[in-house]
Amino acid sequence: MKLKFAEERLFKVLMIGATLAVFAFVGSIIYSILSKGWGAMSWDMITKLPGGGFYVGKEGGFLNAIVGSVYVVGASAALGLLVSIPVVFYLNVYLKRGSRFAYVARLAYDVLFGIPSIVYGAFGFTIMIYFGLKTSLLGGIIVITLLIIPIFIRSMDEVARQFPREILDAAYSLGATRLETIRVVLRQIAPGIATATLLSVGRAIGDAAGVMFTAGYTDSIPTSLSQPAATLPLAVFFQLSSPIKEVQDRAYAAALVLTLIVLVLSILGRYVTNRFSKHKLK
Repeated sequence: MKLKFAEERLFKVLMIGATLAVFAFVGSIIYSILSKGWGAMSWDMITKLPGGGFYVGKEGGFLNAIVGSVYVVGASAALGLLVSIPVVFYLNVYLKRGSRFAYVARLAYDVLFGIPSIVYGAFGFTIMIYFGLKTSLLGGIIVITLLIIPIFIRSMDEVARQFPREILDAAYSLGATRLETIRVVLRQIAPGIATATLLSVGRAIGDAAGVMFTAGYTDSIPTSLSQPAATLPLAVFFQLSSPIKEVQDRAYAAALVLTLIVLVLSILGRYVTNRFSKHKLK
């Protein structure tokens, strides 16, 4: 009996220690970004494009990276939802539970979920070379869309699989079509869609490897899909590589903006999830 209590206390201490370690790591990262980036943060940093000597410590900002990130992530999230939602409904409404095809499809999406983003970037770069395309906003959108589709599908699929099958059978017995039944399912998995969107956008906006190969980098704001686009992760990468301390501090300022964007998205996602959860069947 004493051994069982000792084991319980040991694992409790380990869990508390692991939790504190995670908080310590997160706190150290946030402190590093704030301490080094806050001093370089200014209104010009987020409202102006890079000037002629921006990368040697002169005037300008990284508005181009902020707008480019919004363009790439916003378009990728919209395309990802358009592709992912029909796939999730097909797996959970049209196919029978236990379908071998559904099993293979989920396994494939699990594999795609774990592939590093640099592999997606290299794949997109290879395709662009084959067709003679240059780095552009469109290339970045396509690669990031491919990157986040598995996240969308697996996140929403896990929620949809928890949906009671009896409700589907009841809807069919009342004469509802599959399309009409989808409306019921959609309302129930709305929190899962919000969570999947949050996870996907969070990974997409912080990705550097994929867009480095496909979207390129530019000091201007793209006005068409064929022009290159800058993103915040690449702005951090390029400025942090500079030997000039002032430019390195600006990299931390860009990282601070990126962190704040992810924080706002997290709060918004939690609000949307709680709001949609009110419509879930208990």
